[in-house]
Amino acid sequence: MSGFAFQVGAAGKVTKCDVKDALAARNGFVWVHLNTNNEHAQDWLANTAKLDDYLVDALTATETRPRCEQFGDGALINLRGRSEDEMTSSDPLASVRIWAVERRVISVTRKKLSAIDTVERAVSDGHVRDPGDLIAAFAGAITADLDPDVARLGDDLDECETQLDAERVFELRRTVTRVRAQSIGYRRFLSPQRTAVEKLATLPVGWLQDDDRLHLAAAADRAARMAEELESIRERAALTHEALTDLRAEQIDQRGLIISIAALIFLPLTFFTGLYGMNVRGLWLADKPWAFDAIVALCLITAAGVTAYFVRQHWLRG
Repeated sequence: MSGFAFQVGAAGKVTKCDVKDALAARNGFVWVHLNTNNEHAQDWLANTAKLDDYLVDALTATETRPRCEQFGDGALINLRGRSEDEMTSSDPLASVRIWAVERRVISVTRKKLSAIDTVERAVSDGHVRDPGDLIAAFAGAITADLDPDVARLGDDLDECETQLDAERVFELRRTVTRVRAQSIGYRRFLSPQRTAVEKLATLPVGWLQDDDRLHLAAAADRAARMAEELESIRERAALTHEALTDLRAEQIDQRGLIISIAALIFLPLTFFTGLYGMNVRGLWLADKPWAFDAIVALCLITAAGVTAYFVRQHWLRG
């Protein structure tokens, strides 16, 4: 079983310790983080931390969505954030499951959460004094880590919108599809995450101080803003995709028109050449030495006449 633990004394002294010895602390509060989901972690949660079965199942579940539930004086919080591990397009954010009570916080992740290093530094530097501070640090670090990614999606879409070109349709469509898929995946979790953090900020538990509630409200507001931005990106990506489809259709129409006009110009010329390619007697000018020049001139005049007609009809620009 891998993980780490911190003991924060009543005087603010921070000590990093082994997970096995973390719960022996007599004062201050303890944070235990497990970054695994194997049977050893489940055994530790059930037998060492003495958690109820439904809490063990919730902390080690395979699939989770952001939520917040109060159980007695404790709270179970599931949050989602960026991960350095490879994620799927349908599940782009890693989860962190947290059980918090007075003087104790236990967190579990299946994949490495990018924000965990930020939270760990905050604890090591002495900025976290109680469970409320730690939960607020988690919420703030996760939203702060996601914000640049959401902004990057908007920037990528802005670049596509300013470079709409029929010659780059396939390249731009790949970018737009990627941006749209990521925005949908992020928004799927950010909207319920906002609700979970807002609910956490209003829980009637003694270990949440007023400043913790303010920090949680700020994180919820930031999550709401990102969810709105992602919804805007999704809608803009759909419109950009439609614009690219229209550009592609227009390009195909223009090329089809050019091919049709070229075929119509050469149609009468094909008639002349086919007619004079017949090996029969009686063809006009067949016995004249200048017949070839005359037929070529006739073809050129016919092609020029057809082209002029298309220009007058505005089928061609001229």
